[in-house]
Amino acid sequence: MNLLRALATVSGMTLLSRILGFVRDFVIARAFGAGIATDAFFVAFRLPNLLRRMFAEGAFSQAFVPILAEYKNRLGPEDTHRLVNRVATALGLVVTAVTALGILAAPLIIAVSAPGFAAEPDKFALTVELTRITFPYILFMSLVALAGGVLNTWSRFAIPAFTPVLLNLSFIAMALFAAPYFDPPVLALAWAVFIGGVLQLAFQLRPLSRIGLLPRFDLNLSDSGVRRVAKLMAPAILGVSVSQISLLINTIFASFLESGSVSWLYYADRLMEFPAGLLGAALGTILLPSLSKLHADEQPQAFSSLLDWGLRLTLLLTLPAALALALLAVPLISTLFQHGAFTASDVMQTRLALMAYSVGLTGLILVKILAPGFYARQDIRTPVKIAILTLVATQLMNLAFIVPLKHAGLALSIGLASLLNAGLLFRGLRRRGVYQPQPGWSRFSLRVAAALVVLGVVLWFGAGAEASWLAQEGAARVLRLAVLVSAGGAAYLATLFALGFRLRDFRRRGAA
Repeated sequence: MNLLRALATVSGMTLLSRILGFVRDFVIARAFGAGIATDAFFVAFRLPNLLRRMFAEGAFSQAFVPILAEYKNRLGPEDTHRLVNRVATALGLVVTAVTALGILAAPLIIAVSAPGFAAEPDKFALTVELTRITFPYILFMSLVALAGGVLNTWSRFAIPAFTPVLLNLSFIAMALFAAPYFDPPVLALAWAVFIGGVLQLAFQLRPLSRIGLLPRFDLNLSDSGVRRVAKLMAPAILGVSVSQISLLINTIFASFLESGSVSWLYYADRLMEFPAGLLGAALGTILLPSLSKLHADEQPQAFSSLLDWGLRLTLLLTLPAALALALLAVPLISTLFQHGAFTASDVMQTRLALMAYSVGLTGLILVKILAPGFYARQDIRTPVKIAILTLVATQLMNLAFIVPLKHAGLALSIGLASLLNAGLLFRGLRRRGVYQPQPGWSRFSLRVAAALVVLGVVLWFGAGAEASWLAQEGAARVLRLAVLVSAGGAAYLATLFALGFRLRDFRRRGAA
């Protein structure tokens, strides 16, 4: 398996999903703007989305895939299918209970997660109603994550990577065509979440059946594999989801700020998720199965070399993305969102949050590369300790930044905490001898730095005055942004090529 080709496949599917995600946000911003209704929906959707990432993309995947890879490589197909059956049964029952509890306790959940809403009874009641509709999303997506973990372990990366497209299509269709039939119209967005979850789960069933691993009900909580997954998953919930927990706590802080603050943070976070998903999630997805197999096969040198490949590729692709987000904040936000009810003032407020978030983009993506280095080895204690320290540091920074910087201070705390998290994970891998840097890092760093300088100059002078973007018409903005991004990307790649970088240098075979 060519990892670079697998990365291109996953990133391509993720790119499609992100593009549709921006279409979805454009539609939502145009129809609803940034106000009481969107604040209510984003708060209602944030907790199910947080739990989805914790149970699904986060802790569950990190705990399940290494055990599954071990079963696949060391045991037979019958034992492996039995593990899938029993883990799916246990996961489904647990998450069903969590979903039912969340629906019943929605008023309490909103009182805790957005206490500032209590001062506005109508806003509070709307948020509770939206939460009850969106909460089953956790159940659907937890099972989708299990299916994705199985398919990725069998090197079927395309189907899980394409699946999020269905949620975005559901959002777009409901916002465009169904909203007028709901009272209030924002309820259509909540039902879009529910429908999107059902579609994503249904889409995974046939691929699982084709590889003979469609789960069947088999309740056995004493199974050794199930207990090992649960043992890894419990602390991993904190270890891999610290940034999401920080976002939830940030919502609590933001609920006390002026109306629109939650939405400004949301739209900035959506822009951050584009490179984070395109690069970080994609690399993490393809690395974890190979790292798990190399650990199971006791190949520490190959394990370290694969991590080194992932780190270099991450820095090569993430640093220019972070620089571009900071320099092109207004062009990006105005082009994507400044339509209808989303005003120029909303653009400038979202810009502050995006620039603050961009500080930590590299750290955020590095965490997705470094954390699998621990979980592939079934080391859970180290990431948990680091996560706790990072979470505490985030809240201390929130307290320090929220008064002078308001919502941008909350975003800055997330960015700085991501850098801290990545730095501590890196140090942990080095101190344990798990990762040994390969030769050539100094030369690599200097060449990337030179290319970043060229990129920064092109974007800075090419962007021009921010006011011109706010005043320009939509179509002209799109064309201008496309030219600017293309010029910046071409300048960066041309500089790298001139300095000796070649695509073949990053080709890498994964563990079979």
